[in-house]
Amino acid sequence: MIVITIPMAYETNTIHSLFENGLELLHIRKPDFSEEEMKAFLRKIGSEYKNRLVLHQHHQLAEAFGINRIHFTEKMRNETSEEKLKFWKEKSFHLSTSIHKMEDFNSLENVFEYAFLSPVFPSISKENYLPKYDIPVEIKKRSNFTTRLVALGGISSENIHQVLTFGFDDVALLGTIWNSNKPIENFKQCQQIVLSY
Repeated sequence: MIVITIPMAYETNTIHSLFENGLELLHIRKPDFSEEEMKAFLRKIGSEYKNRLVLHQHHQLAEAFGINRIHFTEKMRNETSEEKLKFWKEKSFHLSTSIHKMEDFNSLENVFEYAFLSPVFPSISKENYLPKYDIPVEIKKRSNFTTRLVALGGISSENIHQVLTFGFDDVALLGTIWNSNKPIENFKQCQQIVLSY
């Protein structure tokens, strides 16, 4: 299971608790952070968790912080040359990306380990961010089985089982963690359902 950070907060206490409770991967998504702010944020996360961090911005900081996972937004992926992506792979980086329709997912090369498809349900953290497709119908178009398909958007303990029955390989949580006053409890409930599936 994956958790994605919220843009501007320094939510490191909750991050450490999530890791202590078995979080596999944390995507650091801080689009408005300067390089210095990103460095300060990364320094606050325990070094024992660096191998579970995925950088969305300031990829150039990854090696210095012992991070070997980087994420490409859809826009970033489209603007990055095949040579550059291969460069990261040759340096043993694990790459992930974001997509919004199955057609794009099916065209991904073996370069990306997994991709987020969003939104699966109406977003908890973004107002009026709704699914554009009938997700179960969209997933039936899947022909790429080398890249893991990760559900994102509106996922909570109430619908996570449904998400897994759609055919997703994994789930990513955002609003159900950060838009709540009980983030760890919500995480554990979701985790329990995923592990028992």
